[in-house]
Amino acid sequence: MWITLFLFKIICFSMSQAVGGNSFTTQKPLRCGDVLLHCTQSSLSWTRCYEENIAKCELKTRIFGFSRQTVNSSLEGDLNPTSHHRVYITSSSFEGAATTVMASVINSTYFKLSPPQRSRLQFHRREGTVLRGLVLAVKAVNMTENGEIIRNLLQPIMLFFKHNNMLSEITDGTCVFWEESNSGTGYWSDKGCKTNKTGDEFICSCDHLSFFAVLVNPEISVTNLDAEKLSYITYIGSALSVIFTFISLIIFIWLHRRCPEKAIGLHMQLTGAMFCLHLSFLLCSFWEWLRKNEDSSICLVLGLFLHWSLLATLTWTALEGFQIYLLLIRVFNIYVRRYLLKLCLVGWGFPTFVATICGISGVYGKYTLQLREAKNGNSTAQMCWISSDFQSRRPLVSYITTVAFPLLVVLFNACMLGLVVCKMWKLRSDDKKMNFGSSSDWKEINKEKRKRLWKDCLTVLGLSCVLGLPWGLASTTYVSLTGIYIFTILNSLQGVFIFLWSVGLARKS
Repeated sequence: MWITLFLFKIICFSMSQAVGGNSFTTQKPLRCGDVLLHCTQSSLSWTRCYEENIAKCELKTRIFGFSRQTVNSSLEGDLNPTSHHRVYITSSSFEGAATTVMASVINSTYFKLSPPQRSRLQFHRREGTVLRGLVLAVKAVNMTENGEIIRNLLQPIMLFFKHNNMLSEITDGTCVFWEESNSGTGYWSDKGCKTNKTGDEFICSCDHLSFFAVLVNPEISVTNLDAEKLSYITYIGSALSVIFTFISLIIFIWLHRRCPEKAIGLHMQLTGAMFCLHLSFLLCSFWEWLRKNEDSSICLVLGLFLHWSLLATLTWTALEGFQIYLLLIRVFNIYVRRYLLKLCLVGWGFPTFVATICGISGVYGKYTLQLREAKNGNSTAQMCWISSDFQSRRPLVSYITTVAFPLLVVLFNACMLGLVVCKMWKLRSDDKKMNFGSSSDWKEINKEKRKRLWKDCLTVLGLSCVLGLPWGLASTTYVSLTGIYIFTILNSLQGVFIFLWSVGLARKS
C-alpha cells in the first residue's frame, strides 16, 4: 500500500514541476501578421502592446504592409512596406550595435482622437484627414540580449508618403505622429517633424520613431458639370435679382414719397446698389463670353463697375446695421441734421474713392478662374474683374476689398441682428407676464402667439437679407460643394428677397 502512495507522490511532484517549469518559460513570439489583432483585443494600450510585440514577432513569409531590415554603422535602411510608403534611415541614426528596424502600415481607424484641450501640452496638436487613411508605424530595437526599444534618433528619419495630386486634389499636408494619452486616446502632433512636398509625395523628416501620418485637407473639386450648373443658377438668379430690385426700387420710391422715413431712404439706396451689382455681374460675364480672346478697355471699365457695385452694396449694408445701432443702442439724441445726405456721402463716396484708386493703379482686367477635374484635367473660365495678373503680384488689394471688408461688415451686422432678436425676445417675455392670469380665451391667445412667432421669424429672415448676412456663407464654400451651391443660390437671389421685404413694408404702410 505504501509503495502505491509513494509512486502517486512521485507522479504528482513530476507534474507540478512540469507545470511550474512552463510558467517560467518565455511565451512563443507572435507571427508579425497577428500582432495588430492580438494587441487591439488586449485590455492594455494597443500601441504599447504593438510596439513591444512587433519588435520580436516571427516573420516566415513576406506580408503586405510590413517590412523589416537590419541597420548598422556601415549599412543604411531603406524600407518599402507598400508602394506608397517608404522609410529611409541613415547609418548614423543609431548608436552602438546593429539595429533591427520595422516599418508597417496600419489603418487610421485604430487611432481614437481625444477631445481638443486648451493647454500647452497640446500646443502642437494638428487636425485634418489622414492621407489615404493609413498610418506608417516605424519601430527599432537593438540586436542585443536585452533587445532595448529605440525611440530617439541621432539623425532624422526620412518618411515618404506618395499621393496622386490629380485624383485627390491635395493642396497642403502636415507630417505628424501619434501622441497617446493615458486614457487610450490621443492626438496628432507635429512636434519634431518637418514637412516638404514635391509633385507626387510628402517628405517627412522626424527626430524620433513613432506612428506617423500626413494630415491633409483636400481641396474641393468643382467639375465642369458642377461649374455649368452653378453658372446657370448664378445667371438666372442675377437676372431675377435685376428685375426684382428694379421693381423694389420703384416701391421704395413710392413709399418714400408717401412717408419720407430714414429707414425707407436707406432701403432705397441699398436696393439701387444691389441693382447695379447684379447688372454689372451679368454685363461682365456676357462681355467676356462674347469677346473671349480680346483684352479691351471695355473689360477694364466693366471690372471697375462690378468692383464699385460690390463695395457700394457692402457699404450700404453696413449702414443698415448702423441704423439699427442708433435705434436700439443710442435710442435718444439720435437726430442728425441732413442724416440721409451724410449717409449717401459715405455709401457712395467710399466705393467711388476706392474704385478710382484701384482703376488708376491698373487693378482691373481679365480674371481667370481655374476649374479642376480629375478626369478632364484643368479648365478655365474668364470674366471682367480684378485681373489675375495683378492678384498674383499684389494680392493684398483683392484680399482687403473682397475678403476683409465683407467679413467686418458681416460680423458687425450679425451683432446687430443678435440685438434685434434679444429685444424681440424681451418684448415677448413681457407679453407673457401681462397675459398671465388673464381670463381671455386660451385658444385665442395661443393663436395670436403663433401669428406673432411667424411674424418674428419673417422679420429676422428679412433683416438678415437686408443686413447682408448671406455673404457670410462664403466660409461654407471652403468646406463642401453643397456650401458652394447654398452660397450661390442665396446670394444670386438677393434681389428677390429685397422685393419680398419691400412688399411687406408696403402692405404694412
